[in-house]
Order: sequence, then C-alpha cells, then structure tokens
Amino acid sequence: MLSGAGGAGRLLAVSDLHVGYEENRALVEGMRPGSDEDWLIVAGDVAETVADIRWALETLAGRFRRVVWVPGNHELWTHPRDALTLRGAARYAHLVQLCRELGVVTPEDPYPVWEGPGGPVVVAPLFVSYDYSFLPAGCAGKDEGLAYAHRTGVVCTDEFLLHPDPYPSREAWCRARVAETERRLAELPEELPTVLVNHYPLDRHPTDVLRYPEFAMWCGTRLTADWHRRFRATAVVYGHLHIPRTTYHEGVRFEEVSVGYPREWRGRHEAPGRLRRILPQETGTR
Repeated sequence: MLSGAGGAGRLLAVSDLHVGYEENRALVEGMRPGSDEDWLIVAGDVAETVADIRWALETLAGRFRRVVWVPGNHELWTHPRDALTLRGAARYAHLVQLCRELGVVTPEDPYPVWEGPGGPVVVAPLFVSYDYSFLPAGCAGKDEGLAYAHRTGVVCTDEFLLHPDPYPSREAWCRARVAETERRLAELPEELPTVLVNHYPLDRHPTDVLRYPEFAMWCGTRLTADWHRRFRATAVVYGHLHIPRTTYHEGVRFEEVSVGYPREWRGRHEAPGRLRRILPQETGTR
C-alpha cells in the first residue's frame, strides 16, 4: 500500500465528467482543491476518447495532491471517434499505463492510505463491472432480460461499443475481475477500514430509483453485494447512474458522485461540478 501525507486536507470525489461536452469540460477547468493536501477520487466515465481522458486526468493530477481513478464503461468503449482502436482488456491496460505516466493511481496499483482527517483509511480503487445479474422483475436470466430491454428500447450502448476481448463475454470479464479484486481486498490489514471506489454500485439498492429499471442490468453484479461489510467500508463511492445522492445500506454510506450530462445537471438546484467530500464526513450526512 502507498502511504499518504497526514494531518490535513480532504478526500474528495467526482465521477461521470463526460468532458466530450464543452460545458462539462468547463466544469473540470474550474475544479480546484481547497488545500495542497486534498486528494481527488475520479470514479469513471471521464470521456470516450483517450485524448479527452488524458486532458482531464492530467489537468486534475496537476492540481490535487493525489488523484485516484477507476474506469467507467465509457472509457472502455472502442468508439469510432477515438484514434485508439484497442478493445477490452488491452484498452484498459493502455489506460492504466496512461494514468501511471500522469501519476494517477489505478486499480492495478498498490492501494493508497488516506492519513488525513477521518483516516487512516485504505482508498481501494476497484475495476468490477457487471454480469447481468441485476435482472428486471420476472426475468429468469440474461437472455430474457436483454429481450425485455430491447422491447422497451432501453439498451445500454455497451452492447455495441464495449468489447470484452480476450474474454468470451462481458460477464466473464466481470467475474475474473471480481475474483482478482476479492483476493486483493482480503489481503488488506484487518485493522484498517476502507473507502471502496468503483464506477458501478457494489450493491443493487441504488438502482431502485432508476427511471428505467431495466437499465440496472448494466449497473453491477450481485457478487459484490456484501463487500461493504466484509471489507470494512467507511464509504462506498460510485457513479454511473447520474443520480448524485447519499444513501445508507446496512449502516454503510454509499455516495453517488456523478456530474452527468449537461441536460441532466442544468435541471438541478445544486451547482454542477461540486466535488463530494468523502472524508472527513460532511456534517448532516450522519
């Protein structure tokens, strides 16, 4: 594990920056730490192209003491607009190398320890995807779930742009990631709590408020449903749903920290692009 400077600063988080939109790019331009000791978690969906991903992470890494990144589905798309044509695990490996060049912590690196206010806490960036186990009501398996989604017209773009190579399916890639991640988390010192960071929620409950419940199939896996308890989570940080909020599940705080698309954040009362404070915990969030 990596040690962090102690005694000051805040552990902040954001996700779903989607800097391909000029309005969101401007939000990132305005993101600044409150002190030289602030860390920033970026919980996926920075952008679809490597050029945009580099710009955003390089910008933020130049401002914050440490930046911790996990991939979202948009980073893993092989998008026709992107000059990089790598697919699946090879694309992910390329992004990990890019982050290392920028000094950004990834799920493949030693987990850093936050020793500022609210610490010490292991900040564990995870790359765990989905396996279609968050099925619509009444559907018995993936095929039924996908058929239902196609009938309703609510089908994630991953079905066309997110390739699992060299794995035979997205769910096979997810299960391999679950096994490796579970092994690493189990090796953490038992006396240290964690902040678990993943693009997708580690439990299904945050998807209960989705406008289109069938989209939950692309939002996680039941295999991680007990990780917040097993691995001593102080907080679970995620994005993907574009529904920023704080919930509690089995006594553990879950923080959805996404910015989302301009058409979404324009309608909110809260100013867009606000960085969520994970530690020390904000007053009024229990």
